[in-house]
Amino acid sequence: MRIFGVNIPDNKRIEIALTYLYGVGRPLAGRILQSVKVDMNKRAKTLTPEEINRIQNFIEKSFKVEGELRQIIKQNINMLKDLQSYRGSRHARHLPVRGQRTKTNSRTVRGSFTTNYRRGD
Repeated sequence: MRIFGVNIPDNKRIEIALTYLYGVGRPLAGRILQSVKVDMNKRAKTLTPEEINRIQNFIEKSFKVEGELRQIIKQNINMLKDLQSYRGSRHARHLPVRGQRTKTNSRTVRGSFTTNYRRGD
């Protein structure tokens, strides 16, 4: 089954399967299913085409997910860079944005490192 171009696993409960969409977590998946009146414990493969359409239409009208959400986030980061705010400059330099220390750690943001010294010298 595909929703917004994402393969949704058939054997998982629909509440869990919806979390495969970027921007949809467990709480939001529960709210979506409650709004369209679909049982959370149903498996994705047992959904009728009508239920799938209701879920897809509700998500499309109410939330930004997948590519649209990624684009908005990217635009927000670029706006911070253009404003030359502190957060924008941290993004531009590939450093932690939220006040974490950088003397050690922050490897995820900065990328892997290579050692540039020789032992015994």
